[in-house]
Amino acid sequence: MKLGILGGSGLYEIETLQQPNWISVCSKFGTPSDEFLTGTLNGVDVVFLPRHGRGHVYSPSTVPFRANIDCLKRLGVTHLVSLSACGSLNEDMAPGEFVVVNQFIDRTFMRETSFFGKGCVAHVSLAHPVCSVLSDLCIRAASTLNIKVHAKGSYLCMEGPQFSTLKESTLYKNNFGCDIIGMTNMPEAKLAREAEICYSSIGMVTDFDCWHPEHDAVDVTTIVKTMSSNSENAKQFLESLTSIMGFSMECTTGCDRALDNAIITSPEKIDASMKQKLEAITGRVWKKND
Repeated sequence: MKLGILGGSGLYEIETLQQPNWISVCSKFGTPSDEFLTGTLNGVDVVFLPRHGRGHVYSPSTVPFRANIDCLKRLGVTHLVSLSACGSLNEDMAPGEFVVVNQFIDRTFMRETSFFGKGCVAHVSLAHPVCSVLSDLCIRAASTLNIKVHAKGSYLCMEGPQFSTLKESTLYKNNFGCDIIGMTNMPEAKLAREAEICYSSIGMVTDFDCWHPEHDAVDVTTIVKTMSSNSENAKQFLESLTSIMGFSMECTTGCDRALDNAIITSPEKIDASMKQKLEAITGRVWKKND
């Protein structure tokens, strides 16, 4: 088992990592957001990547999602925890609280959403887009913190980088039934599934978006104030999570076998260059079928 961690806004490094080492990794899907910080935490092998890059240089729409997931797969990551700032669409999910996401609605439109395409077509199941085994462990770990943790919540991923209009915010809350809103978990969760990596998402609430009549419309100043304390809680969460993780965590929900029946292109028709490009993502399946 190797734990990957994607740090969102405000989380760009893990100072408590033992034997820390920043390394560069190449991907055939482009350049990842940054170097990868490797090390151990409570005896667990960890690979950390700041999703927006150190210094926050990537906007949500320009994050190289495919390169990030491809490189994490190349580094042997089997379980991936996403930490990201988000707005709340639910009165009961207040700033400073954590939400362990169990469902998504994808409203993005400017991003490459799959490793597959012309030359090799695949369709993975996303009915249950997170790993329930890893998420249950995250709930246990987060419950040790001195903050409120919500064991489930639906995450709407918007394109950004602008925040919602009032009409959009009320639509997502009242008509879509979403609990939190963010800009980065899609296509991240989709790509993790295609890469057969167990994925779990922790939404760290920073604001009430703009739907709430008793709170000001969201702005960066408001977010940054809450983000600082959320980042410290995130680091404590990672300490707690790695302390209760077993060195062998078998996935019982099929995340690690998502490609078994997903590739629909006939083997003799798969483009050779595409097959080479996909070597890290589909290597297990290619070997199985050889």
